[in-house]
Amino acid sequence: MAVEMDSAPLPLVSIIVPSYNQGRFIRRTLESILSQDYRPLEVIVIDGASTDETVSILQEFSTHPQLQWVSEPDRGVVDAVNKGFARATGAIGGIQSSDDFYLPGAIRAGVDALQADPALAFVFGDIAKVDAEGRELSRTQLAPYSLEAVLSMETWIPQPSTLFRMDLAKTLGGWREDYPYAADTDLWMRMAVQHPARKLDRLMAQRSMHEAQRDTQGARIVRDYAGMIDSLMSQFDAHGLGGAARAGKLLIANRYDRPGELLRVGRLWQAAWANPKLLQRFPVRSMIPGGNRIRAALSRTVHRLGRR
Repeated sequence: MAVEMDSAPLPLVSIIVPSYNQGRFIRRTLESILSQDYRPLEVIVIDGASTDETVSILQEFSTHPQLQWVSEPDRGVVDAVNKGFARATGAIGGIQSSDDFYLPGAIRAGVDALQADPALAFVFGDIAKVDAEGRELSRTQLAPYSLEAVLSMETWIPQPSTLFRMDLAKTLGGWREDYPYAADTDLWMRMAVQHPARKLDRLMAQRSMHEAQRDTQGARIVRDYAGMIDSLMSQFDAHGLGGAARAGKLLIANRYDRPGELLRVGRLWQAAWANPKLLQRFPVRSMIPGGNRIRAALSRTVHRLGRR
């Protein structure tokens, strides 16, 4: 399906919204999608039989012709997203969590970039992190995209700001149930080993930071990320990126499982052995047990001496 806008045909965009008990956020999520200056658009909410106010809010939005929704038990977020893929009819897709939000112009910017370069599998932009009341906490300044940079954790691909080719996502089978805590990254990786992608230099979405987030499940994230990388390692090796992929597994473990100092430093050295480019990125003090504390103590001493 396409419509004429400014004399140019535009593709239908399908935004999939997996939902479960996020009633305090989902109204704003839907408003952020439906207020976009882009059409044609379809919004597909797959709710897992929420027990809070979610369903009543969805009923309020039922008059919007772009919105379709279902509320029924499912097997979790991966199942919900894949149900959304099955319903989606657009050429371009997005997956927006029911507690995250698009910023004005985001969808049009993503479509324009994908239309300008048919080789691209997906595009993404920067995001702002906000608290549960919507107050901004910080903004990303992500580095330009390369698969090596993503694998080595120099940059990352935020789900809230990513738009992608729907046919490619479906051909690849959508989200894989084996890696529920790395399912979005897994899909981007499987796309990226086949096609280029691009980071857009604009703020595109907001991500809510609150106590119920999946990011708090550190051990599961480390497990699923490692499993996902291992499943694709032959493809990374074929692109000469096996070292970056192996290093990234260690860096993810350092980020999410809060290791002791010796284990953290040991992983950094293992990561640098797998991918020597990391030695240019990490300061020497971070590669020495207690190095950051020593530097901080020296800095305080120098500051005190300077005041005398």
